[in-house]
Amino acid sequence: MKIALEEAFTAFHKDEVPIGAAIIYKKTVIARAHNLTETFGDITAHAEMLVIHLASHFLGKKYIRECTLYVTVEPCIMCAGALFWAQIGRVVCGTNSSKRGFLCTGIKLHPRTQFKSGIMKNKCRNILQKFFLLKRKI
Repeated sequence: MKIALEEAFTAFHKDEVPIGAAIIYKKTVIARAHNLTETFGDITAHAEMLVIHLASHFLGKKYIRECTLYVTVEPCIMCAGALFWAQIGRVVCGTNSSKRGFLCTGIKLHPRTQFKSGIMKNKCRNILQKFFLLKRKI
């Protein structure tokens, strides 16, 4: 989660919504990214979407069952759908998202995907809150 948080801080400093993600395969980081929707002008450039692409490319396959995704905020429904289709083995998120997260919609991850939330919860939530607080002051 520390790597995902580093990515979130990078996004924060680029004026992107500060969400970071990393994918681990056999104890090795094979992909890391942060939101780049503003930079790319692409609403699909979420951190999770980017690391899924990078991990699939690294492994040379579309299913990443042996991998764990660490992400600072609960994935949205778009990212949860991509994680479902990628059949990722495990998703670990920092903080939940009561407005945009997949859990509040009833969407489910792949049946074999393990899910855990609340890892470094306060740090993950604080950077997001700080970002939007600063946006509201501008």
